[in-house]
Amino acid sequence: MPTTVVITGASAGIGRATARLYGGRGANVVLVARGEGGLQAAADEVAALGGRPLVQAADMADQAQVEAVAEAAEKEFGPLDVWVNCGFASVFAPFDEITPEEFRRITDVTYLGFVNGTRSALKRMLPRDRGTVVQVGSALGERSIPLQSAYCGAKHAINGFTSSLRTELLHRGSHVHVTVVQMPAVNTPQFEWVRSRLSRHPMPVPPIYQPEVAARGVVHAADHPRRKQYLVGASTVATIWANRIAPALLDRYLARTGFDSQQTDRVPPAGLDNLFAPVDQDPTEDQGAHGAFDDSAHARSWQQTLARHPAVTAVGTSAALLCAVRGLRRLASPAA
Repeated sequence: MPTTVVITGASAGIGRATARLYGGRGANVVLVARGEGGLQAAADEVAALGGRPLVQAADMADQAQVEAVAEAAEKEFGPLDVWVNCGFASVFAPFDEITPEEFRRITDVTYLGFVNGTRSALKRMLPRDRGTVVQVGSALGERSIPLQSAYCGAKHAINGFTSSLRTELLHRGSHVHVTVVQMPAVNTPQFEWVRSRLSRHPMPVPPIYQPEVAARGVVHAADHPRRKQYLVGASTVATIWANRIAPALLDRYLARTGFDSQQTDRVPPAGLDNLFAPVDQDPTEDQGAHGAFDDSAHARSWQQTLARHPAVTAVGTSAALLCAVRGLRRLASPAA
């Protein structure tokens, strides 16, 4: 019987690439986002790959809309097997330049959107005692960076919420699983349509990975959900462990490099942003899964391959961590 999966943020980026992978498996794929143009393009791809798509335009910040998505999904395909929370919003700006309304909107979508999706998924999964919720997290949920205070705060909140929920499921002896996939910088269209007050065009902090790398991590986590979290990309591993071992060094390093590393030499994008309304309502405005950084994005991750072999992973993690800490000490030094 085909897997039935709900994917939020499915119109672009990681969600779009994940939908393609499930489409290739012949799954029933419920595609959720606000932009109907991107959603319809994603549905066409899923169908062409052999899956059965269902388009559901919804704002994840609205619990009533999220609940309607879950009802429509089960009416069309039957019981849910997997729910992937991936939708988000952000603003690139120093904290004191982000308005209260903007900060609340980012929190409502990027954090409470995950809470809303998880609530609707568990409402159906818990009585059946089966199903998996995958939270698409970020290395920034463990180590914050400048210019993204609201987004980093929301990603931290997702980790706390999910850890609490996991202990509750363990207490019940439930066979429903919840796991987090912590992502590196990914080449998605968000950098073209995110709200920004930077003087230059925003970009992901290198090294950058393609959305397909992230999507493979999501699907692997859904297939093997017993672990607390999965880390995608050597940079994610190094960032998280360096923050645990040398957080003060990382503070100084990011204070020195974190502004320039998130900006290109190009002028900022002009036109609309997608904070309060989608920008891909028409199919001709579809951005696909990739952003503007194909030339510098990695299509493979050696860490992701090694992560399926724990003994080798330990060696690779130790090497990445050692290099990261040595580099931080050098770059954070006043003489650097």
